[in-house]
Amino acid sequence: MAATDLSDDLLRAAARLSRWASQSATFDIPHAQARLLALIDENGTMRIRAIAEADHTSQPTVTTQVQRMEAAGWVCRRADAADARASLVSLTPAGRAALARIRAARAAVLDPVIAALQGPGRSRVRDAVAVMTELLDAASAGPPGPRPTA
Repeated sequence: MAATDLSDDLLRAAARLSRWASQSATFDIPHAQARLLALIDENGTMRIRAIAEADHTSQPTVTTQVQRMEAAGWVCRRADAADARASLVSLTPAGRAALARIRAARAAVLDPVIAALQGPGRSRVRDAVAVMTELLDAASAGPPGPRPTA
């Protein structure tokens, strides 16, 4: 199998698993907002423009979602000292708690599937997590590659 095929298979499988977990889980937070909470958690305090770029969506869409999350008490905005026109968005303790509930709900739907694996299945899942973590560490440590449009 060529590296490109393996890369495509890995990305598709990871995306399908993530979508399945989100669709199967029950939580009271809109999926778009859940995704943005996770993105801010992963990257730390961010400008709205950076959130939009990282989420591959428009700045007005992110602004609307951030306003909703701010009204729910999950994020706070403050002026960027480097540019008064820009806002910095960070998670609040309530936002961290909401994200923890989302992650717990997603894990709860996957737990029985993992528990039902026979033989070396659970060990292989542990190995897969370790490999994916290594891939993410290597990807974030290296220079960014080209950003294709598709």
